Amino acid sequence: MTIGIFDSGMGGLTVLSEAIRRIPMEDYYFVADTLHVPYGTKSKEEVHGYILDTVHDMMKHDIDALVIACNTATSIAVETLREEYPNLPIIGMEPAVKPAVEMNHSTGRRVLVFATPLTLSLPKYYALVSRVDDSGIVDSLPMEKLVPFCESMKYDTDEVKEYFLEQLAPFDLEDYGIIVLGCTHYPYFKPLLREILPSHIDIVDGSTGTVRRLAALLHRYGMARGKGSGKVVFHNTNEDKIYNERMKDALTYLQHNQL
Repeated sequence: MTIGIFDSGMGGLTVLSEAIRRIPMEDYYFVADTLHVPYGTKSKEEVHGYILDTVHDMMKHDIDALVIACNTATSIAVETLREEYPNLPIIGMEPAVKPAVEMNHSTGRRVLVFATPLTLSLPKYYALVSRVDDSGIVDSLPMEKLVPFCESMKYDTDEVKEYFLEQLAPFDLEDYGIIVLGCTHYPYFKPLLREILPSHIDIVDGSTGTVRRLAALLHRYGMARGKGSGKVVFHNTNEDKIYNERMKDALTYLQHNQL
């Protein structure tokens, strides 16, 4: 069985890393839409078209399940994809706001969500926060530079550190108990964030929950056979062989740091 995983760029490798750890004996086909990264600063209509085109091409590779390893892409196109491919198990992502709110109930502290500007502008995000945040403890912060930093493999440079400090300056971090990484590119910055943030702040993202749902769905459909070789095939829409090698390096970085 081949599990397809799709993102605008390297962010989805955070989900792939978790999938390999939890579901090791399947094969994976990872696609990065490098022609159009980043999604988070583009219009909803543009991104919708990019997603449909890329997934259409992925289907030519006989994938048996699809993970949309991108919060922005999920918000924009998951329902359309499920309509177009009704027999394909499709897993989307959303920022881990619900578990963050539940974890923070006992602390009395607030939750801060990092996400792309487009994700934060979509009705799906506001519906999520409205549904789970009865106490009004969730704040949102657009972090548009993090995807370009990640795509350049700048995870802990002085430039990145200064950007975080600048963005966080208006917030009293003593008021916050959890930061939600609402984009799959953002977990690359966990080591740097742990240096910057007060020790009482937890950092959560959606990769673990997404892979758990994937595993459950595969079992439900009787597809979790574990007969693959654990092979990973990388592809990007620019057909750039160097970028594919960089993705392999990025996956190694994630696995080495257990991100």
